[in-house]
Amino acid sequence: MKRFHVHLHVNDLDKNIGFYSALFNQPPTRTEGDYAKWMLEDPPVNFAISTRGTSTGLDHLGIQVSSADELGALKAQAQAADMALLDEGETTCCYARSDKYWITDPQGVAWEQFHTLGNIPVFNEAAAPAATACCAPAPAASSANVCCSPAAAPASAAGCCGR
Repeated sequence: MKRFHVHLHVNDLDKNIGFYSALFNQPPTRTEGDYAKWMLEDPPVNFAISTRGTSTGLDHLGIQVSSADELGALKAQAQAADMALLDEGETTCCYARSDKYWITDPQGVAWEQFHTLGNIPVFNEAAAPAATACCAPAPAASSANVCCSPAAAPASAAGCCGR
């Protein structure tokens, strides 16, 4: 099963938890001091908010899949379309361990495609800067200073955002 993923930066977590809980008519599935997530079934959406960004608004979009085979199929589709991929492999972010890769659309919007492997008790297991979200690639115009953008990706994604 595929699930659409949206991650927003917010400036007041409690106020936004109240708003989105009312909008979705349910409380978050997971809440941390800087993060909240709703796993909605109708429509199937993984909707996350956090206070970790430098400005409010859209951080990234994505597609979450329920199996390694589905992730492999999406990755093959992106490669066949000659999309530049940043393959992080198994990594930790957003209180989860996942297998993931990133692509960036022509406007510079980061798209995460991932398979969640399990939960972890911290935002990520590396000492990434507090102002960054899930190591989402930056828009193409500013990618030169971001380790995670496809254009500036290190030879090994293991070096991405302090990992």
